Amino acid sequence: MNIQADFEMPPEVRRAVEYALARKAIDVTVLDLRALSSATDFFVIATGRSDIHVRAVADHVIDSGKRDGNRPEHIEGLDEGRWVLVDYIDHVVHIFHPAVREFYRLEVLWGDAPSAVFREPAVQ
Repeated sequence: MNIQADFEMPPEVRRAVEYALARKAIDVTVLDLRALSSATDFFVIATGRSDIHVRAVADHVIDSGKRDGNRPEHIEGLDEGRWVLVDYIDHVVHIFHPAVREFYRLEVLWGDAPSAVFREPAVQ
């Protein structure tokens, strides 16, 4: 899949998007935070349809990233499956249950950030 945005994304961010889409994540969004935050450069935000789906998307992103040599610094929420945060330092992947994504609304909170939304299913 060709992951393109109006801003430059590192390969590991593009691959995180591809891995989330490969597991049928919904509304995968990348926020470019480089001009807004010193904590991280990018957020990858995705939604799963259920707790099980959230965990499946997160597991695929984590496992596939490890195969690429990209190991997370920290993982939170994997057991609960409501909001999984995978911290790679330069980018953070958030996989939400729909109600939790709507509650936290990271895209609104970081509304000044350039963003790109990906809805196309990945071709396998």
